[in-house]
Amino acid sequence: MSNDGTVIASDRSGQGPAVILVGGAFQYRAIDPPTAQLAALLAQHFTVFHYDRRGRGESGDTQPYAVEREVEDLEALIHEAGGSAFVFGMS
Repeated sequence: MSNDGTVIASDRSGQGPAVILVGGAFQYRAIDPPTAQLAALLAQHFTVFHYDRRGRGESGDTQPYAVEREVEDLEALIHEAGGSAFVFGMS
């Protein structure tokens, strides 16, 4: 759950150092097979968090939208990962 109370949906897989995969602007887990494949490969060596960005897929979308909320969403995922994580973004 993000700082403003928005639920952020994610899948967690693997073991090892945490890595958070940030999908492109129009992607979310259900329609993003390439990122799911990347998550499966990385899960051999990392704890992978593959999530739906705010307002996409199964994640909530508390209004009004602000870029700062996306940063807070990442902070929530990093907290869930134990306080430290690599972040990989693609677009």
